[in-house]
This record gives sequence, C-alpha cells and structure tokens, in this order.
Amino acid sequence: MRKEYIEAGKIVTTHGIKGELKLYPWCDDPDMFYDIQTLYLDAKGTKPIKLLGMRYAKNMPLLKLEGIDSIEDAAKLRDKIIYVHRDDIPMEEGEYLIQDLMGLQVIDADDGHVYGKLTQVSPTGANDVYHILFADGKERLIPAIPQVVLEVDLEGGVMKIRPLEGLFDDED
Repeated sequence: MRKEYIEAGKIVTTHGIKGELKLYPWCDDPDMFYDIQTLYLDAKGTKPIKLLGMRYAKNMPLLKLEGIDSIEDAAKLRDKIIYVHRDDIPMEEGEYLIQDLMGLQVIDADDGHVYGKLTQVSPTGANDVYHILFADGKERLIPAIPQVVLEVDLEGGVMKIRPLEGLFDDED
C-alpha cells in the first residue's frame, strides 16, 4: 500500500531568532517546497502546519512555518521529520516516488521472464540506477533509462524491462 504522507526531510536546527528552520531535504528537488502550502509533523497527517515560505541559506532550505515565530518555538521542532501529502508533490508524467518503486517485480518485457525484485535506487547524476535482487541472491544493476525500463505498473507491482545487450552477461 502506498503511503499517503511522504517523508520529505528532517528539521536539523533553527536559523536566526524569528523561528526559521533549517531543513535537511530527503527529496530530489527541494524547490518543490515553493509550491507546497501545508506540511505535516506526523506520518498520518493529523498535525498539519502551514508553510509560509521557503528560502535558501548556504544551499540549505530554510522554512518559515505558521505559529513558529521565535527561536524557542523553532527549537521545539529540532530533529522532527516533516511529511508532505503525496498529492502535493509535483511530478511529471513518468516520474515516480522511489519508495513506490521498491519491491516491484522486474520482468522481461518480451518473454515475461522474472528477473527479480527492485530493492534500491541509486542516483548517479546522468540517470538513476536500479538494483535488482535476482532469485539466485545476486544483485544486478540496470540504468533507469527509457531504452531499458519500458513500463512501470505500480498498481500491478511490475516493472517491465528490456536489458541492453550484455547487461546480464554473468547470468547462467
């Protein structure tokens, strides 16, 4: 089951005396916070807090939250995980949350052969790399590029791939 509220980062410290909070983001692009109006202080969404603004200081996002107006107020939120509602996360067609990809069964797009399960995603700069745990216990890597990853079916729990020639040469 997909989580409704997604962990987006951790408040690491206060900034200044007016209640700003320094955030260590757990997302690809912290600029998404410019478009989000409500954050949550719990995984169930029962503790909403309005995001009044975001800016950067030394490449770290600084958040200004409603009702947090002093360094003392801000200090109470240190080490808190912040969440966003999945519907508030701006995503383009074909983009997925990493946590939604975990555990997908990876199969051959042409013959339906099961390769294994997707266990990890590593960002490399040019493209992500997907880690697949095969039935033999070995981990193999594939580039997350359109030529290899042909279809992602989150509801069906399946990722269809067409490996590039030589990609799985160590396979028996």
